[in-house]
Amino acid sequence: MPEPPLCSPFTGRRAAAGMTLVELMVALAIGVFLMIGAVTVFMQGRSSFRVTESVSRLQENARFALDVLEPDIRMAYYFGLTNVATNIEGRAGTTVPAGVPSSCGNTWVNDFVHGVAATNGSSPWPWGATCAASASAAPAADTLIVRRVSEEPVLTSRTAGTLYIQSNRAEKSRLFVGTALPASPEPATSQPHRVVVNGYYVSTNNTSNLSTPDNTVPSLRMKTLAAGGTIEDREILPGIEDLQVQFGLDTSPPNAPGRGTIDRFVDPGDALLAEPEFSSNERQILAVRLWLRVRAERTENGYTDTATYSYAGQNFGPFNDGYRRAVVSKTIYLRNANLR
Repeated sequence: MPEPPLCSPFTGRRAAAGMTLVELMVALAIGVFLMIGAVTVFMQGRSSFRVTESVSRLQENARFALDVLEPDIRMAYYFGLTNVATNIEGRAGTTVPAGVPSSCGNTWVNDFVHGVAATNGSSPWPWGATCAASASAAPAADTLIVRRVSEEPVLTSRTAGTLYIQSNRAEKSRLFVGTALPASPEPATSQPHRVVVNGYYVSTNNTSNLSTPDNTVPSLRMKTLAAGGTIEDREILPGIEDLQVQFGLDTSPPNAPGRGTIDRFVDPGDALLAEPEFSSNERQILAVRLWLRVRAERTENGYTDTATYSYAGQNFGPFNDGYRRAVVSKTIYLRNANLR
């Protein structure tokens, strides 16, 4: 029989041997590269998520602001059973009943002929010193006023000091204050609606405790005619940095072929808006075009806004700061233009 092979004392040691130093270094290098790749993908994904979240927040704020403004603007010139402001007794230029608030000016509440009105820039403050903004108004932003009445009549539970219009189709309508209906127009053929007046403006600050000493957050605000005849200042939404307004005008005379179509868009303060034809309803504002510039509440690391924003016939920026911005626009057509 053959003899068994002699066993070397190193045979078992070789069988139990591990990785060599070269193999370990190669494995470590591959692991480092994989780790760097994973971290890079994670950081890029995290950065993309933050950008997407910031842009989505701007778009959400813009939609919310437009959702607040649009239904109010669309109902401008709605006075219940009529949309003819010149048929309302108690409007600006006629005998005004006692109790109509004048802290924002004698015509701020009851200038119903101008169901929508605006100023081209808010500096100087357009509504008088006693109606000053609760926070500093943005000097380059426009202001906008909407005048109308409530959609539903207030047949009962009217409150003292609150303004109403007794609205009538055939006779004169009438502005009155308080709970008692006026003797005319005839209550059986008319109905009372609460007067709604909202003045929108942009403030350089906010009242939502978002601002810090080194970071002031702007906001969209409003002056509103509240119950009891008081004018209150309310915040709508932080983060709105600018409001610009233009009016779509129908300059065609009544019964002309082009009546009922927009001829041009003009800025507030345009000479056309001061012509007598607008006070007599011979010319009309058919639409309001809005621009809102929305700004993030906080700066974004690694981001610098170098863009120039062109809208409403103007250029804004570049701001060269770390705030992300977006501009939205919408044209809102008025439902109650008095077309003839």
